[in-house]
Amino acid sequence: MKIASVVGARPQFIKFSSVSREIRKKHEEVLIHTGQHYDYEMDKIFFDELGIPEPKYNLGVGSGSHAYQTGEMLKGVENVLLKEKPDLVLVYGDTNSTLAGALAATKINIPIGHIEAGLRSFDKTMPEEINRLLTDHISHMLFAPTHTAVNNLKKEGITNGVYLVGDVMIDALMQTIKIAEEKTKILDILGLDAKQYLLVTVHRAENTDKKENLREIIKAILKIEERVVFPIHPRTEKCIKKYGWYEKIRSAKNVVLIKPVGYLDMLVLEKNAKKVLTDSGGVQKEAYIFKVPCITLRNVTEWVETVEDGWNMLAGPNEQRIIWAIKEFWPKGRQKNLLGDGKASVKIAALLKYGMVMP
Repeated sequence: MKIASVVGARPQFIKFSSVSREIRKKHEEVLIHTGQHYDYEMDKIFFDELGIPEPKYNLGVGSGSHAYQTGEMLKGVENVLLKEKPDLVLVYGDTNSTLAGALAATKINIPIGHIEAGLRSFDKTMPEEINRLLTDHISHMLFAPTHTAVNNLKKEGITNGVYLVGDVMIDALMQTIKIAEEKTKILDILGLDAKQYLLVTVHRAENTDKKENLREIIKAILKIEERVVFPIHPRTEKCIKKYGWYEKIRSAKNVVLIKPVGYLDMLVLEKNAKKVLTDSGGVQKEAYIFKVPCITLRNVTEWVETVEDGWNMLAGPNEQRIIWAIKEFWPKGRQKNLLGDGKASVKIAALLKYGMVMP
């Protein structure tokens, strides 16, 4: 079977790495990189560290509005699919690359497999939520990470071709954390001691592009007495500079402001943090797997299981709630291990061979 995999952003590189390793044992794979993330820190370093094969196609779309990005990706992916004629197109997660890959495939009647299907934040102001909904409703094989995701699909009338496989991010993490701990020197480089710092990541447009939201988060960071490690996303850095706050946060004594780091460095920073503050879905999951308390800088999350299990708190972009959570929020009880057994990629590769649902 010939499978075209469409990726374009950091979380997809991580998910793809473990799935691709299994796919290539059984199938022919064509990798299409949309170029949604296009600088070295957010792109090539993940290919290098995760052992991902060089993409056969790199569309180089880069930044732009959601409409521009999706439109350019749609055109580029369609041209590749018409040339390669794959048996199935595999898309990951909830980015513009996900939706563009799915739309391009469905328009020319190529079956679609969606990895991480069924996630819902129930907030349609989020572009990611729209991408999830549309992709799920045109996909033929839906690989759900959790029981909640399966139930979400069922409520929307989607039951055929749904497979509960677990979370592929766990596969990638389990495969790489030991390598990360052997190779990375990030704690020494930054002068950090385990469990003596907070890790902050901010990148979602709902926080970066809304000045009032980003202001609340930055105010909280500046008021925190503990050491804060802040790998700054290019979009976030641009907005902080635009709003005139960059020098203030760069010079803050408690803040270690750094460029985005590779996957191996990030895993070690997450595992050794006292708490994680983030608006990233992937980082929420990684913190959960490492049993590190997570404070989510959003009012909703698609990973509701981590909240229900008591290891994640929705603080939103709210200064007072963030500060309270840093001081007072601590998980109670043991985790219930709700995200799978680390074998999702193996299950997906097997299902692609034996469980194909044709349009």
